[in-house]
Amino acid sequence: MISNTISEWFYLYNKDIYHFLVYYIGSSDVEDLVQEVFIRAIKGFDTYQGKSSPKTWLFSIARHVGIDEIRKRKRSRTKQMIWFSEEQKDKETPEEILQLNENNRLLYQAIQSLKTNYRDVILLRGIKELSVSETATILNWNENKVRITYHRALKTLQKSIGGYSL
Repeated sequence: MISNTISEWFYLYNKDIYHFLVYYIGSSDVEDLVQEVFIRAIKGFDTYQGKSSPKTWLFSIARHVGIDEIRKRKRSRTKQMIWFSEEQKDKETPEEILQLNENNRLLYQAIQSLKTNYRDVILLRGIKELSVSETATILNWNENKVRITYHRALKTLQKSIGGYSL
């Protein structure tokens, strides 16, 4: 029962969890962390009460896995360049691909430079497009705090990258 449910959730949400973790920790090498999220979900399945959606619960686990990974990296003093390569369409020219990669790099750097609360809410609301209530559940905040923090984070992000909007 548990393994079937987790397998189904993995099939439904692994890409969302992957992209969230890429943004959260600033590295595209997160496959092991995605597996860790689902391992923790299996181990903690009996704590899932069904009050929120499985996706929300998994994002909450993913956030904690991301925090643990960031702490681990800080302890080992490993600094990683923030790079992201999006799936490229065949019709894009090399110049367009280069510009897209540069824009992604700048966005990642700007997101990573935000304070933790701002980064969390930007990733969940702006990047992953979760609802205010889903974001509030994941961050263990009230909905008003999510709205206010998201607004402030967007203003800060826009200032740091010159008007980019999510």
